[in-house]
Order: sequence, then C-alpha cells, then structure tokens
Amino acid sequence: MTTNSTTYQGTNYNVVGTRPIRHDGYDKVTGAAKYGADIQLSDMLFAKILRSPHAHALIKSIDTSKALKLPGVKSVMTHQDFPIIKDKIIDLAETRANARLMAEHLMAHTKVLYKGHAVAAVAATNAHIAELALELIEVEYEILPAALTLAEAIKPNAPLLHPTMTTHFKAERFARGEDQGEKSNIASHIQHKLGDTDQGFSDADFVIEREFTTETVHQGYIEPHASTATWPGDGRVHIWTCTQGAFGVRSATAAILGLEESMIKVTPTEIGGGFGAKATTYLEPVAAVLSQKSGKPVKVVMSRKDVFEGTGPTSATWAKSKIGFTNKGLITSAQITMYFEAGAYPGSPVGGATLCATGPYKIENLLIDGYDVVCNKQKVQAYRAPGQPQGAFCVEPIIDEAAIMLDIDPIELRLLNAVKEGDRMPNGVQHPKIGCIELEQAMKDHPHYQTLLNKPNQGRGIAVGYRWQGGQVSSATINVNTNGTINLITGSVDIGGSRTAVAMQAAEILGLTSDEVSPTVADTDMVGYTGNTGGSRTAFDTGLAAIEAANLVIHEMKTRASLIWEVQPQDILFANGIFTCSKNASDQLSFKDLARRQMGTGGPITCSTSAPSTGVGPVMAGTIADVEVDPETGKVEILRCTSFLDVGFPAHPSYVEGQIQGATVQGIGWALNEEYVYNANGSLDNASFLDYRMPTSLDVPMIDSVMVTVPNPRHPFGLRGVGEAPIIPPLSAIHNAINDALGVRINSLPITPSKILSYLKK
Repeated sequence: MTTNSTTYQGTNYNVVGTRPIRHDGYDKVTGAAKYGADIQLSDMLFAKILRSPHAHALIKSIDTSKALKLPGVKSVMTHQDFPIIKDKIIDLAETRANARLMAEHLMAHTKVLYKGHAVAAVAATNAHIAELALELIEVEYEILPAALTLAEAIKPNAPLLHPTMTTHFKAERFARGEDQGEKSNIASHIQHKLGDTDQGFSDADFVIEREFTTETVHQGYIEPHASTATWPGDGRVHIWTCTQGAFGVRSATAAILGLEESMIKVTPTEIGGGFGAKATTYLEPVAAVLSQKSGKPVKVVMSRKDVFEGTGPTSATWAKSKIGFTNKGLITSAQITMYFEAGAYPGSPVGGATLCATGPYKIENLLIDGYDVVCNKQKVQAYRAPGQPQGAFCVEPIIDEAAIMLDIDPIELRLLNAVKEGDRMPNGVQHPKIGCIELEQAMKDHPHYQTLLNKPNQGRGIAVGYRWQGGQVSSATINVNTNGTINLITGSVDIGGSRTAVAMQAAEILGLTSDEVSPTVADTDMVGYTGNTGGSRTAFDTGLAAIEAANLVIHEMKTRASLIWEVQPQDILFANGIFTCSKNASDQLSFKDLARRQMGTGGPITCSTSAPSTGVGPVMAGTIADVEVDPETGKVEILRCTSFLDVGFPAHPSYVEGQIQGATVQGIGWALNEEYVYNANGSLDNASFLDYRMPTSLDVPMIDSVMVTVPNPRHPFGLRGVGEAPIIPPLSAIHNAINDALGVRINSLPITPSKILSYLKK
C-alpha cells in the first residue's frame, strides 16, 4: 500500500508534506533543460580518450606525433601535461583523497592498472576525427601479471599494484589509520569491537556461520559523463559538467592542475542520474588541459563503453559471518569479516559496511573486520548506501535461517533483537532516536505480510536494512523580490527533486507557496561552499541552510516593519505569512505587502547562510518480497514487493515514493541478474546496456511503498534521508524468498537461473 495522504498526523504544515509540481519539471519534459552533453560554445572542439587494452602493464613509451599531424586535430595530452603532484590529502566534500593518486587515476603515469585506464586524449574539430587520431597514438606496453579478483589480490605472492603501499589499521572509516608497515594490496583494515565475542558465543545455544559473495555492479545511470572546459589566456578555468558536486570538482581539478581553487569556476548542468558515481572527477582536468593547449573550448562526452570500462562501479565482496543465538532467539554474539574490492586505487565502501551491517540489531558482543583491497579493475565509486547492501547481505540471511531453526516469525525475531535509542553502534557511539521497532512493526502489520502464499515454488522473504547518514555543509541565499516572491540560490545539484524539496522548506518558513519560490542551482562563484548531492543529505542539509536563510529574512523584515510602525524589532511577530505589531494588533502587513516596501525601508533584502550539518542520523528500511521460481528453468518472477522506509517526515511524498521504488528496483537487479562479467585478461565482456542486464518494467511488479514517520529530532520538520536506505534490504529479502520457495540457500549474488539450477542439482 502506498501512502498517499498529503497531510500527516501531528503536523499543520501548509507546504512541507504536500505534492506541488516540481520547479524544473517543464524544462525537463520539453527538452529545455541543459545536460552535460548539451553545452555548446563557439569554436568548440571535441575530445576523445585513449584507454588501455591491458589490465596491468608498464607504459614504456607514448608517441602522439602522428595523431597531432592528422588534419583537424588541435591538441593532444598525456600524463606529462599534468604538473608533478606529491602525496597530499585533499577534501572532496564527501570524502578525502590523495591528489597524486587522483591524477594517476585520471591519466595513467608509469603504468596502467586496469583495462580502460586512460593514457592519452585528443581534441579535434569533430568527434570522428578525434577517434581516428586515437588510433594513431602509439603506446608501448610491458604486460605485467594482474590480480583481477579479491582472492588473487590477497595471496601472499600477489603482484602489487602499488609497490610502496602499506596496510593502515583504523577504527574510524574516514581516518587514515596506523601504518602497519607491511606492503600489500590491502590498503586498509578497519575494525569495530564491542564486548567479548568469545564469551558471547559460549553463551549461545547455537551458532550459524556462513560465507557470502557479491559481484561488481553498475549504478545504471542513463546519462554518460560529459564535461566542457575553457582555459583562456587570463588563466581562469571554467568548467561545465554533469556532477553531483560542483565544489568537489573544483577542489579535485585544482589539485590535479596545480591551481588555486579561486582560479576555477564550475557550473553544474542538469544530471541524468548519478547514484553516487558522478561525485568523482574523470574528465574535467583533461578537458581543461586540452583547452589550454588548443586555445579553444573543449567538450568530452564518454561513450557507454567508456562509462563501463573507465568509471567506477560498486565493489565485489566476500564475507564470512558467525552469529550466536539463544533458544529464545536473542543474539549473543556476532563476528564478521569482510573483504571489499577497491579496484585500482584504495577507497572501497567497506567502512560503511562495517558500521551498518549489524545496525538493526542490539548486539553487545561484536567483532567486525573490514579490508579494503586493490585489484586490477576500475576504481570503485559510491553506489546508493555505499557498502551497506553487501553488509546487510552477510547478516540478514543468517537472521532468516535462525528464525526457521527456532520456528519463530522472522519479523518477531528481528523485533526481539531490535536496536533502540541509547543502544551502541559498532563504533561504540550511542544511537539517537531510531525507528527500527516502528518500521518492523509496520512490516508485520501490513496486509502484504498477512496474505498467505499457497502455490508450489512460491516464497516470501523479508529483510531490513540500516544506514547511518552523515552530513556536509550547505549554503543558501534568498533574495526577496518586490512582488513578495523569493529567489532561492543553492549549490546543491538537483537529483530526485531536491530543488523543490528545499524550496518547499523555505516556503513553509516564510508563509509562501511552493510556486512563490524560484530555486536556482548556482555555480561555484555564485554561492557559498556546498557539499555533494549524495548520501541522502540534500533535502536535510541544504534544507537546513534554506530554513536558516529564511529565518534571517524574517529577522530583517521585522526590522523593516519596526521602522514603519516606529517600534523595536522585538515588538514584531511573524506567523502564517503575516507580520504583526505586538503593541498594536491592528498593525499588520503580509509578507508580500512588506516586500513591496523594502526599497523605502533600507533597500533590497538578501540573506545568505552556510549551515554545517551534524548529520542526518540513522535510517531504517525494510522489504517484503514474494517470488515464484520455475525449477525447470531457474527463472525467478517477482510476484509482489513492498518496501518500507522510516522517512521521518516526507518533504514531498511523491518524491519520497519515487526514491523508495527506484532503489528497490535497483536492489532487485543486484539480487537477480546484474554483474560485471570479466574474462581471464581483465576485459569486461558486457560493457553495454544490451549485455549488462538491468531490470525493466517487464521484470518487476509495481513497487508498493510505505512511509513510516518517526520524526527526526535533528531537523525542524523531522526529515530523514530517503535516497539510500531502500536499496539495502531487497538483496537479502529476495535471497530469503528464493530459499522459502525452494529450500535452497544461495549465498552468492546475483542469484541467476544457472545458479539456481546448479544448486537444485546438488
């Protein structure tokens, strides 16, 4: 059942919680919206990138002379066109990264580390000439042994991708950690420990121990990466790019090009999907260098093959989990070891997995070890709740298995062990208010769960997922127009309707309608520093900035009203869009009326703020999935799927429902058929949407979404993040449903028809 109400119990909001039309809707449905590839500048060149055909090889030489002689070619670049960059950790809004490794990832230096690693780029008068020029670039390689998988990369005699890299041990996901002094393909080891796991297992009546694997998965965004740059004689770079974070692009580009950030202006375009993967810099410095060398604007647009081979998917993983239970169902202890592929450079989401895998459960004795492992594949990037779907997958199937062994309802078992406010996270931090019990009770009470399945080979699976959501700084500016409308300027790229969700919060504070707010996503010159649109933080963090800016507007307008009525600003009250003098209640002005008088009371009203975030906090999600499996073919049909999310309070319910439904479909694809297929040489055999099988509307039923509303005390309207957590439980729910249908537990994703048939034969 989809929650369709436009007002919510306990609230009297006029705008927040309703369903206005999105501000950018008209431009997007009419084709007026500008995406990355739509940028057109006078005398513009078109660039293409040459990529390595090998998974691991030394670059002996690169000869670009023939390419430069091709008519129409205006500039060529290799890594030698980047300045020499030393190891330096820089802040990229959502994460931190080593500037030297970023530059090497962008354009290979002494060796290539994966098939698809960029080695050179060409700018020409059209894309066809640029492609022809790539064929004229001569690169001499010395092929090296490759470590293509986790198992190969962690062998004692494995070829080292980075000969000087040593393992760092850490207890906090974003810390550098303590250098262990051992050269290895294991970049880092993160550990969380609570209580005494040995004693906890001794106290258990039974212990379940299992191994789990997942494969490399693509985020599935439709729009390829695209960037345009100019680097004219004044030395200031201007970049147009489809990105989730303009300020992160500015920081990364400045570090790679050896420039001050003030010398770079980034204009974000509309973005055709990202899911975390477009928070990374791939093309911008390349386009800038080609522009500088040619003296002309340069645009580079990836092909779909480039996207698959040259950008980051999410990690393949291996995990071993051991969980102890009493005969009454209480969890006494848990020990989990996880290995995550990072790809060619360090930085997998293993930290998110270790922190959140056991999140829905109160476990007093806990040991979690996570390993970030480099291998000769594309450097992984974020994908919706990074690391947490894989983390949940090494816990939820065991909870389901224990429920069967104990003959306990699987939701009851989860409720018995549900985490509550004040319980400790794996890192020892106490949980703030969390809606775990409320969400699981909503799942149990839902008609879907109460409806029985009664046909052969049908099964039902349930799972829950947990995400801890941090935050980043956001900035906002409000300009009050003389007709009583406002212009809202933020730096948050619009994904999923965030433009409108933020505008609605400002409107609520000011007593306006959503239509009376005109939101704009600004470039890096026009608004204060703003973190990425990612991590489900934008409606929360940028909403807080908009709320604070709106409150500053009210404060300033009270001052203007006090001048009119010749009283003190503190004598002015504001409610429901009306300013009232407390000393004379008949003195009233609407927001619009007072806005019309701003020029005569001090001039234009403009208020700006930058709001640091304390973090969104915990978010819970759950999935109930019904499947039918054909034992003759192994085909799995999703009969019904209901997804639950503690939304806190939905700023725009339609957008929230869309996030829940979209994330659920992505989780279904992850569970059943999506994976990168590599051959023995490290080449990707399914680098297209034809061969990389994502679910379509023919593969899934209508996803029912249920919004559980446990208000978040960290936000004035109770908002939580909604874009990440719904992808976490579908993987495990479908796994558990298939087991319920066939009595076969396949602990390796995706659960393809061939795997099902293989297990049935066993």
